[in-house]
Amino acid sequence: MDYLILIYYLCGFALSVFLLTCIVLIVMSEPYPVIFRHKKEKYFVPLDGISIPCPLISDKATLDLSVVVPAYNEEERLPVMLDECIDFLEAKSKSNSFNYEIIVVSDGSKDKTVDVAQKYVKKLGTEKMRVLELVKNRGKGGAVRLGIQSTRGRLLLFADADGATKFSDYDKIEKSLLDLLHIDDKHSVEDQLAISIGSRAHLQDEAIASRSFFRTVLMHGFHFLVWFFTVKGIKDTQCGFKLLTRKAARICFDSLHVEKWAFDVEMLYIAQRLKIPIAEVAVNWTEIDGSKVTPVWSWVQMGKDLGLIWLRYVSCAWKIKELKSD
Repeated sequence: MDYLILIYYLCGFALSVFLLTCIVLIVMSEPYPVIFRHKKEKYFVPLDGISIPCPLISDKATLDLSVVVPAYNEEERLPVMLDECIDFLEAKSKSNSFNYEIIVVSDGSKDKTVDVAQKYVKKLGTEKMRVLELVKNRGKGGAVRLGIQSTRGRLLLFADADGATKFSDYDKIEKSLLDLLHIDDKHSVEDQLAISIGSRAHLQDEAIASRSFFRTVLMHGFHFLVWFFTVKGIKDTQCGFKLLTRKAARICFDSLHVEKWAFDVEMLYIAQRLKIPIAEVAVNWTEIDGSKVTPVWSWVQMGKDLGLIWLRYVSCAWKIKELKSD
């Protein structure tokens, strides 16, 4: 009997803590993200003294594809990624009526990331290549968001600066996105809702064989927390190769709160809540030296973020902007 009374009080205490936490989150949180943009961040890095203002994602698209590359201190790895990306996109643009832009978002970099990227701007011109320099480090999610909101494409891809995913896999994820929409005309995708994401899930067995037992347990724990708290049915939420229609990107990033590593999860959570169709596509991926992610600490931190994402949405401290017909 004493045990039952103890359990009763423990449950009451846990419920009280939960409700108090929810109240604190509601009071301390903004229901919709407040996106501050420094005056300097409203323009791309000038070329030959000419500053180009950033367009708005609410504007009509004028290009087929925008590629957003978040970069923090990536002076060494960025050239390899950009070379492969540009070779692929240039070949694609010559074989059919296809136009593109690449936007490198320097997330408060302290090295020569901006200088390296600007060399490609001089080579390609500002119609195809642009650099957005953030005044301070926001985190990968914050950099991707400002890049996405400064694009001109009908389709928007964000890709990691390390070049771990082969850019030739773009055709696969684009086809999967068009299959979701049951359309062949790429020019009509701008106002549709669909997302196609690269996945490394097929490489999991090989990765486990090379990991320590502890890191494997952490990896499975993180995947469980993603499934339990936020995203269902997606095997790999963290691969840095995701393609969205312009409308899907605008809706998801307008409601996105997280600016650090867990932003992918919140973006996909928002998409699933809004019933935006998502395709997951196996891609070629190679681990590249120089990652900014510390395996153990980053997974623990992201696990905490997952719980807070769930709690904030459940308590209505965070809200998702409603879908509106254009």
